[in-house]
Amino acid sequence: MNVSTLTRQGGPRSGREATGTVTEGAARAGLAARGVIYLLVGTLALQIAFGDGHRQADRGGALAEIAGKPFGAVVLWALAAGLVGMALWRLSEAVLGAAGPDGRKPRKRLTSAARFVFYGFVASSVLLFAAGSHGGGGGSSDKQSKDMTAKVLQLPGGQWIVGLAGAGIAVAGVWIGVRAVLRKYHDKLKLGQMSRRARQAVDVTGVGGGAARGLVFAAAGVFAVRAAVEYEPDKAKGLDDTLRSFAHTPAGPWLLVCVAAGFVLFGLFSFAMARWRKV
Repeated sequence: MNVSTLTRQGGPRSGREATGTVTEGAARAGLAARGVIYLLVGTLALQIAFGDGHRQADRGGALAEIAGKPFGAVVLWALAAGLVGMALWRLSEAVLGAAGPDGRKPRKRLTSAARFVFYGFVASSVLLFAAGSHGGGGGSSDKQSKDMTAKVLQLPGGQWIVGLAGAGIAVAGVWIGVRAVLRKYHDKLKLGQMSRRARQAVDVTGVGGGAARGLVFAAAGVFAVRAAVEYEPDKAKGLDDTLRSFAHTPAGPWLLVCVAAGFVLFGLFSFAMARWRKV
């Protein structure tokens, strides 16, 4: 039996194609789900900037916002399914390698593995929220951050652990922002399938959204380092407190407006990635 016969009968090649199709679908669903969450967090942060701060500007606040809308439960389960798909996609990259010529390198696999762990946690929290465990899925990111910092500080060498973790988050934030400004995401996009206007729109959302996301990561990392140095867990900040802190800078609420708008842009960028990303 030759290779062409195996292919016609659903042999190895068709099996790989089917696996690739499932992986691609999971990736695009996950990117779209990420876009929804960033859009909502950005919108909530804008409300805070303009004086309406009754909701947390973090994942928990976004999920609570969805839950309060008609068909909110359906949307929550759809988001959870999309984020599970995102986690599985990253797992497949860690095991099989990512798209691109260097996708099988150890560094890329390790990065994908770390993203699998992160999105696995996010997906589980959304699943818990959708199932009705609002304390588990929609808890305040600020409380979670402070509680985790307090526990780690009590460990031997806890200050070093928190400080190094905070420094790592800050460096990651700078890396995210710089890569966005340099438009490194072009390598991951099917640029040949995009019109000139689509490319321009993606660059506006990619640069603006990525820069805002990187700034927030860097700020959260700095707060964690400060908590370690001063041995005060309350100095650590989750996403909501980090965003609110921008309103207390010399630039006032307008810096928070810019960062919040950046999160909205990143949500739109995630939708573009769901459409044109190489998987």
